[in-house]
Amino acid sequence: MSDRTLVHGLQVATVLYRFIEDQVLPSTGVKSETFWKGFGAVVSDLAPQNIALLAERDRIQLAMDEWHTAHPGPVAEGKAMKAYQKFLSQIGYLVPEPKNVQATTKNVDAELARLAGPQLVVPILNARYALNAANSRWGSLYDALYGTDAISEDNGCEKGTGYNPRRGAKVIEYCRHVLDRCVPLKKGSHIDSTGYVLKGGKLVVMLKNGSTTLADAKQLVGFQGDAKAPSSLLFVHNGLHLDLQINKAHPIGKTDPAHVSDLVAEAALSTILDLEDSVAAVDAQDKVLAYSNWLGILQGTLSEKVEKNGKLFSRTLNSDRVYTQPTGKGSVKLHGRSLLFVRNVGHLMTNPAILYTAKDGSTQEIPEGIMDAMITTTCALVDLHKKKNAEIRNSRTGSVYIVKPKMHGPKEVAFADELFGRVEKVLGLKPSTVKLGIMDEERRTSANLKACIAAAKSRVAFINTGFLDRTGDEMHTCMLAGPVMRKGDIKSSTWLAAYEKANVAVGLQCGLRGRAQIGKGMWAMPDLMADMLKQKIAHPLSGANTAWVPSPTAAALHAMHYHQVNVPALQKQMEKAVLKQDPKVLRQETLDKLLQFPVVAKEAANWSAADKQKELDNNAQGILGYVVRWVDQGVGCSKVPDINGVGLMEDRATLRISSQHMANWLHHGIVTKAQVQKTMERMAAVVDGQNAGDSEYHNMAGNFAKSAAFQAACDLVFKGKAQPSGYTEPLLHAWRLKVKAAA
Repeated sequence: MSDRTLVHGLQVATVLYRFIEDQVLPSTGVKSETFWKGFGAVVSDLAPQNIALLAERDRIQLAMDEWHTAHPGPVAEGKAMKAYQKFLSQIGYLVPEPKNVQATTKNVDAELARLAGPQLVVPILNARYALNAANSRWGSLYDALYGTDAISEDNGCEKGTGYNPRRGAKVIEYCRHVLDRCVPLKKGSHIDSTGYVLKGGKLVVMLKNGSTTLADAKQLVGFQGDAKAPSSLLFVHNGLHLDLQINKAHPIGKTDPAHVSDLVAEAALSTILDLEDSVAAVDAQDKVLAYSNWLGILQGTLSEKVEKNGKLFSRTLNSDRVYTQPTGKGSVKLHGRSLLFVRNVGHLMTNPAILYTAKDGSTQEIPEGIMDAMITTTCALVDLHKKKNAEIRNSRTGSVYIVKPKMHGPKEVAFADELFGRVEKVLGLKPSTVKLGIMDEERRTSANLKACIAAAKSRVAFINTGFLDRTGDEMHTCMLAGPVMRKGDIKSSTWLAAYEKANVAVGLQCGLRGRAQIGKGMWAMPDLMADMLKQKIAHPLSGANTAWVPSPTAAALHAMHYHQVNVPALQKQMEKAVLKQDPKVLRQETLDKLLQFPVVAKEAANWSAADKQKELDNNAQGILGYVVRWVDQGVGCSKVPDINGVGLMEDRATLRISSQHMANWLHHGIVTKAQVQKTMERMAAVVDGQNAGDSEYHNMAGNFAKSAAFQAACDLVFKGKAQPSGYTEPLLHAWRLKVKAAA
């Protein structure tokens, strides 16, 4: 990239420089000299620390490799585990657990601190996805149920091409049961309702055989329209709202005895706009698009042309929702949008968008995490500077929310804390204005989670288990210990259950209840909502006050789980139990399970030839299906059909698992290079077939020598053992840059 602007020691791609000068700084009130001088100093001071932390990762992994080579196979509880933990302490992998760690985070919005509900994660490069996610604070349960397998298509209830009254009746019945569970009547059932009116500030529900009112009158918090003929009734339950909409002119409402036309659920309380695993952002051009979408959504100006049912319209951010209080006096105003985080990249990658001069005089690419921290925080000033009564506002408490992923241990969290402290000084912000979401997705962080929270105790607004990346790191950490289990078996392994449990326990120990989110990972199958409704209730039951979902529809359905489980009350009970336990005993019990890595002894790796090939096919197809879109089209997250044709929301975390799994089996001789190569070529044809309807798709089969995507996928496997922490970014970025250069 030759077109650069030199400013305060930074060689900035001019497209990025002009974006900051022309769009960001005028919107935020920050002077150009202040920004660039401060940015240059932050890079000069902190880039060497960033490099040193990555060198520490390499040192520790080398020590682990040597230990695993000398002590092959799994480590059981007892003397072997004690010796293993002693070794981990000696190399600095385990650090002493600090005592009495308490988060001190202040000014955290209620969506994170006090409420419990779903969380969306979407690629920020896609403006339509970003807007849909921000607007998914409210979602139609009628639409979510009717359009998914949450309602069975048996007995004449098929979705079809037009409206199916029989299916519609099942949806309506389901929603009436939701009302009975969440907003019960003094007598009778909402199923028998024939009308809803307000009299004297109280709700009167007409039934087929009389009338009744709410069992708890306080659950009605507002209405729209006329009290005698309301168009909307707003209820609250477990801190979440349900909006019962009434419209006798609506196609559904006119056939309903009570003229109910929909039940709208408060759904995605928060959303993560992602600059990391779900995007393919490899240069200044990509980063400018990402940053401009973040800036636009905070300004409230982002819009996207959308075509639906043959009509073209502009999608923008939803306004807040306003209701009249039940008494008819005063109003109730509710937020119309999700509370937004932006996820920066981790510490690993650099980006050619900005070059700087290193201490040794060489010209280097900027650590991308430092660039993200400076620019995304500066963009967020547009939200902080808004008046309190601004129509489109993200944080009402004056905070900036940034998720920081892929940190290995407390020193790396402390570095993130220092980085954002430096950014705050440059921008004139109060200390700890920036709140951090700490992803508990690397093994060294899980094993030292309390120390990680202590390293950013005034910033932590979220800890979240990312079981996909966590599994990838588990595989890479124990790469030389032996053959990794089959992927399906890992789901029931000892370490994974301990990891999920410990994350909640440590969060409660550290005082996160009422201050921050304790979250759980993604449901990756957006078409299997019936299964999600059965299984994902496990997340609120575990004490997590949020969990990730792949779509606004999934958010509306997952919200039902938070009506079934009062998570704040459950956390209070769990906290009492956790605090009664001896912290030393609890940590030891956790480590004994958490550190049991998922390998089998070499002699136990006696899987059949058919089983090994099935595992290879599954991994290869998943790798190729994701990589071909990433490298050829720059799509970082999409619904990729698996080997059985089931659509999975794939991002780099799932890719990390599959590539590390194949690399491990290659290293230990479970499969051969020739087997893997043949499998990759055969699965390339399968993936080509799955993408046959995409006019922009380039076939891999028959084009192996020229297909950058196929070569990238092979590199991820054959060079997988050598990748830092098993991450896929270095190879993906290199191949994507080649494709962009060729184009």
